[in-house]
Amino acid sequence: MAKILYSVSMSLDGYIAGPGGDMSWLTDHLGPNPLVGELIGDVGALLVGATTYRGDDPHKNDENAGKAFGGGWDGPQYVVTHHPAADSPGVFFVPDVLTGLAAAEAAAGDGYVNVLGADIARQCLEAGRLDEVLTIVVPVLLGDGTPLFHYPGGRTVQLERVHHSAVPQATNLWFKILS
Repeated sequence: MAKILYSVSMSLDGYIAGPGGDMSWLTDHLGPNPLVGELIGDVGALLVGATTYRGDDPHKNDENAGKAFGGGWDGPQYVVTHHPAADSPGVFFVPDVLTGLAAAEAAAGDGYVNVLGADIARQCLEAGRLDEVLTIVVPVLLGDGTPLFHYPGGRTVQLERVHHSAVPQATNLWFKILS
């Protein structure tokens, strides 16, 4: 059975994208990360938010533009959107998170369904379907943008750290969701 993982790079002050969805801040911090390399082999499918799918790409100026994990991963992607485009090879548009989760889980088998997008991750958490969070903390302060998690009025979510490691350009923090 697939596990649902939200993996994301984040600035030290808690933003996964800069103002207006800008991802250019991440370009200077991309580099080898053995943990991500291992994870890519365990990802069976992606569940992607429409904003993330159509948004800024830190690889937009190289040959990996538009490719998941900078071109390191290939497989089915389920994009949650109310405005589907024509399906492209390996990309399927779904109307809601639960439909997308069901399809992604079936495709992932025993691998991970990797969630990309803050709002989709929040919806998975609200549905009680998010199992783990891998946050790759990058040494930069953005000051504004898209936060890692946003709950109007707040919400406490208990986590258990299952892994931490560092590479020159980031610190990896992997958590299991307890509540």
